[in-house]
Amino acid sequence: MKSPVDDALSRSIILQALAGHVPDRTPVWLMRQAGRYLPEYRELRAKAGDFLSLCYTPAYATEVTLQPIRRFGFDAAILFSDILVVPHALGVGLAFETGEGPRLDPVKNLGDLKGLRETLDPVRTGPVFEAVAKIRASLPAETALLGFCGAPWTVATYMIAGRGTPDQAPARLASLTDPAFFDTLVDRLVEVSAEYLLGQLEAGADAVQIFDSWSGVLDPESFVRCTIRPIARLVGLVRAKRPDARIIAFPKGATLAGLTRLVEEAGVDAVGLDWTVDRKAVRLGIGGKVALQGNLDPLALIAGGAPLDAAIDALLADLRGAAHIFNLGHGIRPETPIAHVEQMLKRIRGF
Repeated sequence: MKSPVDDALSRSIILQALAGHVPDRTPVWLMRQAGRYLPEYRELRAKAGDFLSLCYTPAYATEVTLQPIRRFGFDAAILFSDILVVPHALGVGLAFETGEGPRLDPVKNLGDLKGLRETLDPVRTGPVFEAVAKIRASLPAETALLGFCGAPWTVATYMIAGRGTPDQAPARLASLTDPAFFDTLVDRLVEVSAEYLLGQLEAGADAVQIFDSWSGVLDPESFVRCTIRPIARLVGLVRAKRPDARIIAFPKGATLAGLTRLVEEAGVDAVGLDWTVDRKAVRLGIGGKVALQGNLDPLALIAGGAPLDAAIDALLADLRGAAHIFNLGHGIRPETPIAHVEQMLKRIRGF
């Protein structure tokens, strides 16, 4: 009799790649594949009224997650939600201003942190887990479902500043001037992020991704302290309860040295590559140890035509024979033409 793990591997080429195998064809999904470049998303977003209602209404989150699967047939769906659900579920005030991005009540010191919950509020996370279950039940068997969370460092940057900033100076400064507060905040985020990922896996996610969108602003020593060690602890907590959990880390802006150490210390199954990395060097350095995900420049997808074909061909040639999952080097941009996504998929599948 097949085990659940064997069954998942047989049905999903994404999971085959995450297990270190080279699938018969290159699997593909895109970060932010459910979003503003799709007219059906914009229509539902208007119906929901605000972004948080879209995230916290299981029927809406399910529909948004499924939209790009219906249209394009990607090999994985990724839960439609936001990395800031975690601080919101700790009791941090959160709102999304049109055209301005998220706004949070800043957490600037130990006193502010003590006013928050120790664990996640199930009123916030319950709808997310319900959406995961609904999505998994609605997806084709061969389509993997990915859950996710923000990495502790990236989430901490938003919590400390109350918003995104160009170089995340408020969080970097806090790590230097108030290390007791900063380290306590990161430790809290490690623990509750593990709780959050485990909830998604229990609800039906096949794998999870940890987004460290702001790791690229860190110097090498801070990268170890703020990115590698928290992610390693987070992965360890998840695997303590789910040893078979498949986990992708996406440390945007990481160097080859940083990626190598992350793979060695955190034991993730795959690393996401942004579009600035040297693919050949990464393939040579860690391609035999971990699956590689990425790394088309999102602007190449906007450009379309011959530049897009050339970029895809070069990427696939560089990573041919590796356990590779095709993706962008960051999220798809709202101005991306749908025809260019169709062109991309045709090119990948005909390579």
